[in-house]
Amino acid sequence: MMPKFFSDPDPLADEIIRDVGTDLVVGLPLGLGKANHVVNALYARACADPDIKLTLLSALTLEKPRPKALIERRFITPVIDRLFGGYPDLAYADGLREKRLPPNINVVEFFFLAGRWLHVPAAQQNYISANYTHAASYLLAHGMNVVTQLVAKRVTRGVPRYSLSCNTDTTLDVLRERQAGRASFKLIAQVNSELPFMPGEGDLPAEEFSAVLDSAATDFPLFAPPSEPISDTKYAIGLNAASLVRDGGTLQVGIGQIGDALAQGLILRHRDSAAFHDVVARLSPSRPDVAWEAHAFDTGLYGVSEMVTEAFIGLIDAGILKRAIDGVVLHGAFFLGPKSFYRALREMPLDQIARIQMMPVSFTNELYGEEDQKRRARVDARFINNTMMATLLGAAVSDGLDDGQVVSGVGGQYNFVAQAFALRGARSVLTLEATRQSGGALKSNVLWRYGHETIPRHLRDVFVTEYGVADLRGKSDADVIAGMLAIADSRFQDELSRLAKDAGKLPRDHEIPAVYRDNHPERIAAALKPAREAGLLPSFPFGCDFTEVELRLIPALEILQGAQHSSRALVGLLWQGLVRTPDAADEACLARLGLDRPKTWPERFYRALVSAALARSRAG
Repeated sequence: MMPKFFSDPDPLADEIIRDVGTDLVVGLPLGLGKANHVVNALYARACADPDIKLTLLSALTLEKPRPKALIERRFITPVIDRLFGGYPDLAYADGLREKRLPPNINVVEFFFLAGRWLHVPAAQQNYISANYTHAASYLLAHGMNVVTQLVAKRVTRGVPRYSLSCNTDTTLDVLRERQAGRASFKLIAQVNSELPFMPGEGDLPAEEFSAVLDSAATDFPLFAPPSEPISDTKYAIGLNAASLVRDGGTLQVGIGQIGDALAQGLILRHRDSAAFHDVVARLSPSRPDVAWEAHAFDTGLYGVSEMVTEAFIGLIDAGILKRAIDGVVLHGAFFLGPKSFYRALREMPLDQIARIQMMPVSFTNELYGEEDQKRRARVDARFINNTMMATLLGAAVSDGLDDGQVVSGVGGQYNFVAQAFALRGARSVLTLEATRQSGGALKSNVLWRYGHETIPRHLRDVFVTEYGVADLRGKSDADVIAGMLAIADSRFQDELSRLAKDAGKLPRDHEIPAVYRDNHPERIAAALKPAREAGLLPSFPFGCDFTEVELRLIPALEILQGAQHSSRALVGLLWQGLVRTPDAADEACLARLGLDRPKTWPERFYRALVSAALARSRAG
């Protein structure tokens, strides 16, 4: 049966309520795939009618950035307007954050936008801790009776078809349950003209849908977070990880900026193996326990990753992602990225886009179901994901804090770690920055112990920081601790070592080798400097959405942000800014922040700070 077609979301919401009833349990795809206008119309109906019970089941609710500080606000607001200006806000997110959800509306998520829902009680209390592959069964267990999905549309000989495009992940899994008679729900589509039409299992006939919202009035620009500049720390991590990837193998990369650094490291390795070998050797002067790879990719890689990012397109274009499985070089479950990424997918020729197939998350993240074929395809797999913190005993802290607050979610990380142990030749590589700034103080991300774990220590494998690689699989606790100490920041090594010795887990006479005693940011910057100056490690390897003036401002604002942790550093910047005269390029940057003609004391204060930071960013 053909779906009903709507040009207005309000009549569509009324139709859903008439068809399903007033107890609505609505599944919203993770991230980009949410049908915002349909969701907002249902939310408005439930807000207006307390007899309607609305439960929204979702993950990764996307929200525009909300800058607070004056300089941050003046820098980012024009960027937000440029990149997100037409993106319709999800009304339930504002209601949840502002504590004004009516009692008949409930929002349940299994993955958060990192850090955005900390200390929001309703969000924290209704969070479901779940492996990504378990999410579909949890949605159905809640009695989900509606799925709303953003789709791409294609008409051939007058017959429309709809692509699940960016989010085949859980939708294909629940559709399989419906086809098997184990679930019953209405699938509702909202057409978006910017969404790429992706071939494969998510290419569906109109008959799969109960209703379709298709109107120019409800078309909108996709949520497109801009690429961020890659810091020295992240490049060091990405390069170290790139040296672990085997030619002819399989690659999965998790969410985060380190993925861009990894991809650029692989591209450098492929195009200039000698330069890659040199920079990695400078970063890690001694890696006795880890055999590392530096040669080009003759056979190439096959990609299987829950998240597809612009970096994967860069790997395809560079001739690295080319080991095809049944004609496919990349299987993914969802995607999210900058506008250039969506455009590249939309404009890709049909024979090229056919090499990228969007699949259910049960395919990408698990081995069961077609297990023999998956095992043959996923040879020498490297599952590379980010973690926030790690313990000396090899546990990883990726999703939450020891007080129970959830930062993001487990997502697919546990799935991929488990795969690494189930597949012959596979490795789980967890990456983390060795330190972080917290509360004005520098803290180590390598800890003796922590009150929450995402990946338990019995699944410890490979950890990578900017300071090197720790291969922990099959090692004794004492050897694991020694390996983690070797990649920790040297400012914390002695205290960490003492704690391990006091617990009786490290011999009293253990000494950290001298080669690991210079784990400082200055060494990393010096090691990367030749490659940086040669243009081999660009800050934006896959393009950026910032203007030239904004690109000049970014490193200066990073300097200013770093100085805020030290009153002495801040005073030094202030004095330097007060006594110098900005040149024309600096004046353009100051004008971009509205500081070219300061009228208030705070504006004069910030003008001096930014002026000094601009001078230091050029000097550094």
